[in-house]
Amino acid sequence: MAQPVRQGTISSEIEEKASMGHAEKNVALPNVYIDQKVTDAGAAFAAAKVNGVLNPWSRASFTIYACATLAFCCSMASGYDGSLMTAINAMEYYQKQFESGRLGSKTGIIFSIYTVGQMTGSLFAGPICDRFGRRGGMFAGCWGIIAGVAVITSASTRAQFIAGRFLLGVGIAIAIVGAPTYILECSPPQWRGRLTSFYNTGWFGGSIPAAGITLATSGLKSNWSWRIPLVVQAVPASIVILFIWFLPESPRWLYLNNRRDAAYDFLAKYHGNGDRNNPIVQLEVQEFEEGIELNGSDKRWWDYSALFKTKNARWRSFMVFLMALFGQMSGNGLGYFNVDIYKSLGYDDYTQFILNLVNAFVQAISAWIAVALSDRMPRRRVLIFGTAGCCAMLACNAAFSGKWASYGNGPKNLNIGRLGAASFFLFQSVYAFTYTPLQSLYPAECLENTVRAKGVAMKIFVVSCTSFINLLCTPIALQNIQWRFILVFVGWDAFETVTWYFFAIETQGRTLEELDVIFSAPNPVKASKQRSRVIVDHEHGTVHVVKE
Repeated sequence: MAQPVRQGTISSEIEEKASMGHAEKNVALPNVYIDQKVTDAGAAFAAAKVNGVLNPWSRASFTIYACATLAFCCSMASGYDGSLMTAINAMEYYQKQFESGRLGSKTGIIFSIYTVGQMTGSLFAGPICDRFGRRGGMFAGCWGIIAGVAVITSASTRAQFIAGRFLLGVGIAIAIVGAPTYILECSPPQWRGRLTSFYNTGWFGGSIPAAGITLATSGLKSNWSWRIPLVVQAVPASIVILFIWFLPESPRWLYLNNRRDAAYDFLAKYHGNGDRNNPIVQLEVQEFEEGIELNGSDKRWWDYSALFKTKNARWRSFMVFLMALFGQMSGNGLGYFNVDIYKSLGYDDYTQFILNLVNAFVQAISAWIAVALSDRMPRRRVLIFGTAGCCAMLACNAAFSGKWASYGNGPKNLNIGRLGAASFFLFQSVYAFTYTPLQSLYPAECLENTVRAKGVAMKIFVVSCTSFINLLCTPIALQNIQWRFILVFVGWDAFETVTWYFFAIETQGRTLEELDVIFSAPNPVKASKQRSRVIVDHEHGTVHVVKE
């Protein structure tokens, strides 16, 4: 029975043909016919997928899933910390031990020193991942996490706790540079969007257990109420250390380090159902040979010039910078102080912990829905409308919080407090849908092979700098100007929305060759919005390209 014609979208400069009936056999893809002389990279990829289908239930595919799981564990360590510190900062015995206060400058230092560690770790993360491999970076980073956990768990003074938070930040920075680079480079092209964006949802894989564990231990009448959750923070890192060397290394790293045969064997085994002649494998081999510099800046640990030396590179780095900055400055830093925001809306201590846990679930569901759609969702549209949604929800939260504060000690309308909490839930849900998958996926898509690890390290450095500002200033601002601080993020999110509209590059569905053309164009934003339709006729094995 004939299969229907299927349509997909790609970028192309090929003009519409007068007749769609003429087709030539493509030498590189002998089992697929391409309409006339289609050399467009996206069309070749669409054609390759006709005969290059992967078996998702094969042993090789499950190895790729294992790679994604260990990368996910590295992201879990970061997410665990966010929800953990939110909760233990409100615990009675933690406050008795360190006398930091729930808000103010002492709390700001304890929270923000973690990001100083991340800044420091990001300076070494790129060279480590380039020199010792993506697995080596994850392995080293996870040992740093365990060292930090050991110090903070045994802390009896504020100074020791701060030192441990710094070590923890160094380890996490190295791990989360290696992990997204690893899974992006190991993933088959057909699954790359979902697997790479799935990595960053590990934040919720950490934050949900942290919220649940702290809820369970909050009733303990001893220092174990906060020490037990800290011990558990080492679990994801331990899993990575135990299993990472049983998994294959990134094929791009292998190729970059003159191990071509090993790289090609990886592609055949994990991307081509064991067949080196699989169309997808042939396209990837061609991409490696044409696009990877064997003497690139990744061979020089100190050389970051490739991130800025050409217009193409500067546009790529600008996209990474925007995602790093906006991904941390959209109001999500308020999430570290969830329980204090709920307290300001009139909720008791136990309900604050319950809401913290429920909020983590709501965010996770939103993020995982976005992951499921990530191979089809246009990046520009999501960033523009998602950021606008964040702005609207924070504006609602500020309005309800201001109204609640105006009641003072007099009678209160409880519905106002509920609406304030609901709007904050919706803000974090919209943020999770918009930014959580794209914070790892978008920079990785924008960066080219030889600078990917250093580019991701640059992103982590910017993220750490902005997080430092967030975590140091937010508790002080919430203490001094209270709900009015939220208005700062309302205005900033409006600015972000306009910036994304004028500068965001569309990367969804692009091959690396297409992206190189787009970033080199006189107007990359305009070039990225140009689309052509690929029409795949399964009955006749034909691919047609029509300019839109």
